[in-house]
Amino acid sequence: MIKLSFTRSNGPVDEAIDSLLELAEVNGNTNLIREMILAALKAGQEGSDKITLRLMNTTMKEMRFTGKVFGAYRDVKKVTVFGSARTRPDEPVYEMARLFGKKLADAGYMVITGGGGGIMQAANEGAGPENSFGVNIQLPFEQKPNPVVLGNPRLITYKYFFVRKVAFIKEASAIALFPGGFGTLDEAMETLTLLQTGKHNPMPLVLVDEPGGTYWQQWMRIFREELLADGYISESDFNLFEWVDTVDSAVKKITHFYRRYHSVRYVNKKLVIRLLSNVDAPFVEDLHKRYSDILLPNGKMYLSNSLPEEADDPAIIHLPRLVMNFNCKDYGRLRQLIDDINNY
Repeated sequence: MIKLSFTRSNGPVDEAIDSLLELAEVNGNTNLIREMILAALKAGQEGSDKITLRLMNTTMKEMRFTGKVFGAYRDVKKVTVFGSARTRPDEPVYEMARLFGKKLADAGYMVITGGGGGIMQAANEGAGPENSFGVNIQLPFEQKPNPVVLGNPRLITYKYFFVRKVAFIKEASAIALFPGGFGTLDEAMETLTLLQTGKHNPMPLVLVDEPGGTYWQQWMRIFREELLADGYISESDFNLFEWVDTVDSAVKKITHFYRRYHSVRYVNKKLVIRLLSNVDAPFVEDLHKRYSDILLPNGKMYLSNSLPEEADDPAIIHLPRLVMNFNCKDYGRLRQLIDDINNY
């Protein structure tokens, strides 16, 4: 038996994979496709149990279909909306979610929900079927596709929660959380963890209460009185999310985040912030002074054109850049810096 490796040292197996890729007319990202094939073959060689293989198989299929469905809309910003499936249409927060979806669509955004009832259905109703994605989950109760996404080509039904959560967050340019149960809180904490650790690029995370509501304010109180007081989180972590109690405020928070900020990318251990419009040198000097705490020792912050390594992203190669030696740790402070850039 050939001991398989991800390097090209597999002799006839590598030749067979190359022939298969050619036969299937796979023209792009062949190295990644090759490694996926090798991973499956290695799992077979290693005698992985049937449950593990089923998990690998279903995950791969669901991720492939996710990429196919969302791929056609890659250039459109999307907002993922979380909230209770049990919220009734006669509740004020339902109408808030519906209006939120409508105003997002009017602003040029598409809406991603879990595809179920309650807050999810309300947001899809507001956005309309043409601007909606439904990221549904197989459950024996409660979670049936709502009428807006039922039959929609942008409805995906997942077996595994973890793959579904990848789709929710990976495809989002912003996330809005309405009141909900365990699932909503799970999604809130997952998103906060990804933003706090830099496993997701900066984006708006908006906690939406109805006017006079206390749902998220109560959680924020726990964050301060328990987590912050005991040193489990930092004060700057509160910059990772924003609380609102009106639809207009929620939409404004999201659209303002993309007023000047475009995206980030790491190049040779430097953080490159792409900007939709430039800032001047004195402003950058001021940023350098105020945010020196999140730079590496002797680190710099400076304006730049696109870097040579970014040539593989030609659509935005013209955008100005702010380059910095970020410490890859203080993401709450980084969010503050982005807010200052947008407020410039």
